[in-house]
Amino acid sequence: MDNRRLPIVFAIVLVNMLSFGIVIPLLPYLAGEIGASKLQIGLLTAAYPLAQLFGAPLLGRLSDRVGRKPVLLLSIFGTAAGFVVLALARALPILFVSRIIDGLTGGNISVAQAYISDVTDRQQRGRVLGLIGAAFGLGFVVGPVTGGLLSGISYTAPAWVGAALAVLNMALVALFLPESLSAEARERLSAIRRKVFDLATLRMALGHARVGPILGVRAVTGMSFAIFETMFALWAMAALSFSASETGFFLGYIGVLSVIVQGTMIGRLTKRYSDDRLLLTAISISGVCLVLWGLTPSVVLLAVLVAPLSFGLAVGQTVMTSALSKAVPADEVGGILGVQTSIMSLARVIAPVIGATLLDRIGVQAPGVFAGAVTLMVLPYAWRTLCVKPGRSSCEGSFDAE
Repeated sequence: MDNRRLPIVFAIVLVNMLSFGIVIPLLPYLAGEIGASKLQIGLLTAAYPLAQLFGAPLLGRLSDRVGRKPVLLLSIFGTAAGFVVLALARALPILFVSRIIDGLTGGNISVAQAYISDVTDRQQRGRVLGLIGAAFGLGFVVGPVTGGLLSGISYTAPAWVGAALAVLNMALVALFLPESLSAEARERLSAIRRKVFDLATLRMALGHARVGPILGVRAVTGMSFAIFETMFALWAMAALSFSASETGFFLGYIGVLSVIVQGTMIGRLTKRYSDDRLLLTAISISGVCLVLWGLTPSVVLLAVLVAPLSFGLAVGQTVMTSALSKAVPADEVGGILGVQTSIMSLARVIAPVIGATLLDRIGVQAPGVFAGAVTLMVLPYAWRTLCVKPGRSSCEGSFDAE
């Protein structure tokens, strides 16, 4: 890969995650200013992942047909346009329009990954994709902090800065990033028919002796984890009277904790402990911490609590993804991980609606208590279907296909 291309692709992913992260601490306050209810804020939060669920595969198909560069330009323009609409919004429907625009065009991470696949060989690809993953994590750490700081100027300042970054990014792509697909490659890829959502693959996955139970656990825990991720800003405003800047800093702190766990701890843990033992431990820690999150009365206790919670969430998600990749032959891994991605996208659509409804109708403790209880309830199922195999009475192995 031409090393001059990598910083531009890195910037594309970074700006995408910055745009997502900047908005997280901002939305409850911006929507609250125009009189939105907690449920409406939850629906507003769900609008982005719902639009992305439909937009991402369409962008991928379009990039196969017309090339990666035009689609990257289109998607970055959509991010800029979504920010401008967000900054100018003075009514709730316009806020929804801004999030839908950004969601429909915000699937450019998959296009950026496809670009890398086009221009790297197998030996290079893992290293470069790892750097893109680092951009993903960095954007999620820096984005909320940036949004929180800029909200001290005004609630629209983060949106204007996000739009400016997107325009700069678009200029870099237009001027310095060459197309990665030849005309012949575009013709070949566009001839391959792919379904946006393949029900046959989903049925096969759910019926698989090993994959089905893992996906079942992933769906339940993914929904409860997503309640925390999507509802934290609204919960912090209601429960602890956080300002937008305080929410941004706290989300940045959580992001740093997650990066530390994923970057320094998971590799060592997976070498020392079995997959199933790690998964049950992660689910247990996450469930207890989510319940305590709902009941937390102070900032100090919250700061202490999110350390084990970040550990549980990061380890649980990583181990389940690893388990899925081990449970099927190598040529089926891509399809199975695609099913997992679809399940998680749906979870991020459903979670803020559930969380906001609980917060609005029951109280500030309800989202955390509900998410934690659901997580803990899946433990017996995980033990029975994933750990205890014939001839084994304890949880001591991995999820490899037998």
